[in-house]
Amino acid sequence: MARRILVLGGSGFVGMHVCARLVAAGDWVTVPTRRRARARDLLPLPTVNVVEADIHDPKALAERLVGTDAVINLVGILHEDGAQTFAAAHVDLTAKVIAACRAAGVARLLHVSALGASPDGPSRYLESKGKAERLVEASGLAWTIFRPSVIYGRDDSFLGLFAKLVRSLPVIALAAPNAKFQPVYVGDVAHCVAQSVADDRTIGQRYDLAGPRVYTLRELITFVMETTGHVRPVIPLGPALSSLQARVLELAPGRLMTRDNLASMQVDNVAPGPFPAVFGIQPVALESVAPGWLAPTAMHSRFDEFRAQSGR
Repeated sequence: MARRILVLGGSGFVGMHVCARLVAAGDWVTVPTRRRARARDLLPLPTVNVVEADIHDPKALAERLVGTDAVINLVGILHEDGAQTFAAAHVDLTAKVIAACRAAGVARLLHVSALGASPDGPSRYLESKGKAERLVEASGLAWTIFRPSVIYGRDDSFLGLFAKLVRSLPVIALAAPNAKFQPVYVGDVAHCVAQSVADDRTIGQRYDLAGPRVYTLRELITFVMETTGHVRPVIPLGPALSSLQARVLELAPGRLMTRDNLASMQVDNVAPGPFPAVFGIQPVALESVAPGWLAPTAMHSRFDEFRAQSGR
């Protein structure tokens, strides 16, 4: 039987893939967004309803929960901007979602956090993610928490950012070159979230989601350079120069890096164990898919993979 699912953050990078998986499973999906135009890529999906709403408004959130079977919270930010703080986006919104679920009688909550999240984390980002997890765990709802490593895929803000940098800069001054990551493919994350909606085995569980290999930041940018064909000299920066670079970049348009991002990299972004067996998949290797959009010969539409996941 088709379920009715509210996806918060559904118009984002991960959200579009999650919605496509849910549609393929026959579910009806509602995606609230402040501006409907931002979610135009979802409009062709037959069972997705994009509505304009401010999810930070408790009343608007409660209205969208009426008749809903489950809520998926994908909302997250990497940089603070004025009133858009980590506390507001991660902690306060999570509290509002939990309250709205209780009021509407919606028991099922799926919450996407981050690998390394902790109330005692070294950065405001990881700290806020950790506090949100605590709220979910204490909610009394039928919850599932996902803790992905950095997520990559076509049009991501990770490998895609590196690709832009190596195309435009003659030399790469690299902060925290030895920081460790275990990147996970967006399709794998979407698979886990979508499967969990109806899988009672996942209730009350936290899952670390990471790819099959650990890389240093320098190894990742080297991979991007070799794959794109734009090989550049890399100058690794020590702690003092890394901090100075982050301080400068957080003032620049686009905020390529902030001091809080740098603080997050103090914790290895690595899973403590294998990919959760309950999901029945082996995580995709970065080298097997990333050339499909990074290589100079890659000419496929950015919607190809998205459409394939939705079954269209």
